[in-house]
Amino acid sequence: MTARRLPLVLAHAAAGLLGAGCLAHTLWHGLEEPGAALAFGVLIGVGELGRWSGSGEREPAPLGAAGALAYALLGGTADRPTHHGVPQVVAVVLAASLAGCVAHVARGRPTTDHLTRRLLTVGFAAACFQPLYHHGGPHHRSGPAYALIVVALLVLTTLCDAVLAAALAHCRTRWPFGPLLRDELLGRRGIGSAVCATGAVMSLAVAVAGLWALPVFSLPLLLTQFSYRRYAAVRTTYRQTIASLARATEIAGYTPPGHARRVAELSRAVGREMRLTEPELTVLEYAALMHDIGQLSLVDPVPAGATARLPAEEQRRIALLGGAVVRQTGVDAEVAVVVERQADPYREQPVSARIVRAVNAYEEMAREETGPGGPLSALERLRLACARDYQPEVVESLARVLQRDGLRAPAVG
Repeated sequence: MTARRLPLVLAHAAAGLLGAGCLAHTLWHGLEEPGAALAFGVLIGVGELGRWSGSGEREPAPLGAAGALAYALLGGTADRPTHHGVPQVVAVVLAASLAGCVAHVARGRPTTDHLTRRLLTVGFAAACFQPLYHHGGPHHRSGPAYALIVVALLVLTTLCDAVLAAALAHCRTRWPFGPLLRDELLGRRGIGSAVCATGAVMSLAVAVAGLWALPVFSLPLLLTQFSYRRYAAVRTTYRQTIASLARATEIAGYTPPGHARRVAELSRAVGREMRLTEPELTVLEYAALMHDIGQLSLVDPVPAGATARLPAEEQRRIALLGGAVVRQTGVDAEVAVVVERQADPYREQPVSARIVRAVNAYEEMAREETGPGGPLSALERLRLACARDYQPEVVESLARVLQRDGLRAPAVG
């Protein structure tokens, strides 16, 4: 086990010990308020069963997350105080989440990180709220002070979940932790805010109206989840369309097979290394996929599609034609700007265009080099051209990404 994966193993171990200990405690002492436990368990299980995978959303199971948070913040049902504690909250969430994840495990979808985050985050919220609520006295359970406490706890829980999600992603991908945490926090502004608000309101509504409030306050978030699924499907189709357009140069024989995909993947990694935001990374990826589409205007293909060896004016002409094609496809205008500017002097380019230009040149040079030292030779050629053609910061970021990946030469095909 490497030191890089140690935090990942520790997080999974902590979640496993927490879940096992709380489950054993609950089985030994029995359930308090079994009706409430069953109602929240069903809600969490349904939410987990309906979660989606591969959409890129920060919270793939918003209904399950809201139900788990509401149970952690539950202090009473129908004006009667509850007596369940932290162990029961974690045990119910664990059992319901496992039941909802069975179908996803059967389909080969990863669930370990998701369950780890769910248990640790809910355990944190319950450990902060339950002792404070049950030992604060009746006069502490209403009014502005109580509302401020709940809001503060929601903020801390959100921060805890974001830090944990960024740490797990950092261990798995080796991407810089800072940008990952920033993207996680920014992602909480959307569905994350709805989850926190619904969870808090749901717990307060159950405390006043009883368990009948659960389906009423779950419906808006359920509809939101269906809307997000449709949005994710549209976004996936949009990306597939762009990838198909990018393959036009390969099908026509202007570029080697897989060239656009390799440039896009490496450009995104370099952009992440340079701390670009998630929207900027999306624009960068789309522009890298379509960076060679202007070559379709050429009568005779460039040998191996290596536009980096063409004269500067010819490179600019192809880039401008490519940008015009991108604009006609209806893709975001920012993508067209990056495609158009990739052949300009790097000091006049936006950062995304600088990255596409350097990565494309590296991919072409590494493909030309033979032998195990090809990638190193290509990187050295890029460094020698930094003063004229490529931004030094981009080249050094590319070098760090390649070093993490073992300086592998680009595969053909």
